[in-house]
Amino acid sequence: MTALEDRRSPAGTDGTATSSGLYTYDLAPTKREGRRWGAYNVFTLWANDVHSLGNYAFAIGLFALGLNVWGILAAFALASVLLFLLLTLSGFMGHKTGVPFPVMSRIAFGVKGAQIPAAVRGAVAIAWFGIQTYLASAVLSTLLVAMAPDLARLDTNSLLGQSTLGWITFLVLWAVQVVIVSYGMQMIRRYMAFAAPTTLLTMCALAVWMFVRADGSVSLSVDDPLTGGAMWLQVLQAAALWVVIYGTFVLNFCDFTRSARSRGSIVRGNVIGIPVNMLFFAVIVAVLSGAQFSLDGRVITSPTDIVRSVPNMFLLAVASLALIALTVAVNLLANFVAPIYALVNLFPRRLDFRRAGLVSAVLGLVITPWNLYNSPVVVNYFLGGLGALLGPLFGVIMADYWLLRKARVNVPALYTEDAGAEYHYRRGYNPRAVAAFVPSAAIAVVVALVPWFHAAAGFSWFIGAALAAALYAAVADRSSPIRDVDGESIAVAAE
Repeated sequence: MTALEDRRSPAGTDGTATSSGLYTYDLAPTKREGRRWGAYNVFTLWANDVHSLGNYAFAIGLFALGLNVWGILAAFALASVLLFLLLTLSGFMGHKTGVPFPVMSRIAFGVKGAQIPAAVRGAVAIAWFGIQTYLASAVLSTLLVAMAPDLARLDTNSLLGQSTLGWITFLVLWAVQVVIVSYGMQMIRRYMAFAAPTTLLTMCALAVWMFVRADGSVSLSVDDPLTGGAMWLQVLQAAALWVVIYGTFVLNFCDFTRSARSRGSIVRGNVIGIPVNMLFFAVIVAVLSGAQFSLDGRVITSPTDIVRSVPNMFLLAVASLALIALTVAVNLLANFVAPIYALVNLFPRRLDFRRAGLVSAVLGLVITPWNLYNSPVVVNYFLGGLGALLGPLFGVIMADYWLLRKARVNVPALYTEDAGAEYHYRRGYNPRAVAAFVPSAAIAVVVALVPWFHAAAGFSWFIGAALAAALYAAVADRSSPIRDVDGESIAVAAE
């Protein structure tokens, strides 16, 4: 018997026989007793993820587009309220059932149809895992050259689009993430607990340093800011795009809250981590961008622009390493866990958490993410198109769970291939969920990618989610009985 087979659990005691093609240790529900994720752990998710380099670049870009400081604050205030509601509803699902996202998808899409949302979410995450690792490696390469200028000679050649130094720094950070993930969710939780305060202190120190450097003078806007209707349209678009950035997380938040101690810990962690933390983030953005503009009339594109200007080598090294630690934390949260569960769900007899993590990492390497990132066509059309699919998936899953089932789930039935089981539907697929998803997804992709819909492109996630939810609510089968059965009989210890 292999180690992977050793981690399988026998059939549930409620009479529902689990299938080895659907049930493994990593996909099993978690026992309520022993769940360790408290409010602070939930908060660290957002303390790390909100303060990512990509998010800073996005927010600073709003200043460059003409939004004043008050407009930026308004956009993030609106977005944080929406995200708090969406993520809390999604988080409650994980806490009640104790299952990861691919299994949660079985409720609406069927035990086999769940491969659709899991594959979409996993594909997006693998691509962004590679890209984020590349961005962190670029910061590390810059730091190493600053500390040892002779290393610059390793940064002049090109092998598959990457220099020797670039390959070295990429593979080092790639390996660090593989090692962390190999120890499971508990190690990820510990890393986040370390990275969150480090990130917050570093970004606060950077903002204070810029404020002092600018003699306390912070520009509230660029020279020709947006006003009136144009400003408010940009505020709404910015808020919508900020929610879209988290469109991946609102889908698989249950991957983390399945280990949450209580609903209260999710709410408290979300309150501090989303509205409070996001407004704090917006203030840092305002100080960084406004102080730099006050100094020389230049709009920065990322905190790395400021870090590079730090005159002290020790402080430069500390700030750079903090940004690298932050990017690794974001990658683990948003882009590594999701494809791991997706791959385990696709190949349950061959993969466990550790093996799937290695496969995800290898895929993130072989796609040469630096080439993806440097190709606007790939980023805008391939990743943008996949991202537009997340809204309709969310709409179907949420409508099924909250509107149709009223949060009642037969957890053991999620792990059986019995043709008469509740989530078997038709040969393992729920045709009504697919019927609601396909047209909604098509419309969302068209809105996101076709230039004629440019003004509405930022709202594609909401359009797709709303259409899918409405269509599913209209066509869903309400004649079948709905049972509420917990998964304690087949549950495993939470990490």
